[in-house]
Amino acid sequence: MPDPIALADITGLVLAGGQGSRMGGVDKGLQPFRGQPLALHALQRLAPQVGALLLSANRSRDAYEALAAPFHAPVLADGLAGYAGPLAGFLAGLAHCATPWLLTVPCDSPRLPTDLARRLADAAVREGADIAIACAPDSATPGAPLRAQPVFCLLRASLRPSLARYTHEGGRKIGAWTAQHRCARVPFDRPGDDPHAFGNANTPAELQALESLG
Repeated sequence: MPDPIALADITGLVLAGGQGSRMGGVDKGLQPFRGQPLALHALQRLAPQVGALLLSANRSRDAYEALAAPFHAPVLADGLAGYAGPLAGFLAGLAHCATPWLLTVPCDSPRLPTDLARRLADAAVREGADIAIACAPDSATPGAPLRAQPVFCLLRASLRPSLARYTHEGGRKIGAWTAQHRCARVPFDRPGDDPHAFGNANTPAELQALESLG
């Protein structure tokens, strides 16, 4: 088997560039969760897992730079106009990624796994994949079916030309692009895995539900 991917060879990217339309148009990454902005939780959980950090944001730049500064994480704006979705953030991250791998996570999943990078990286090596995507149960119910979580994505930095071409042609769907490459799907349903690790806060009600979890 090839050598494992060193965590120092992974750059983490927190995606906070969306419109927050289901959150009433507010900047979702800056919404408080247990006394701290959602994006700060993501940065804190991702930082020990990677060699460097980036943060993607299209507004509130000063606020995000203040959050990112302790992590020495540059704040990047999308190069595609009009809130083009997560792939625009992926592309901005790849343009600034100085390591062989980029790991993306959303800003609104404050319970993301602390072993996310390691498990995705190991699966990529094991399967000879260029991309590894987390899959998690649909709910906390035992035996719930697994569902792909495509914004929790480890990808080779060398895929930048492929993604640039896909988005230039108007492509915006993560699944359609990742399907063009060898992609490992990595289950996060081991005993002891947090069933809410991939829970996100698209709406005020979802944020409140996350707050209420132990």
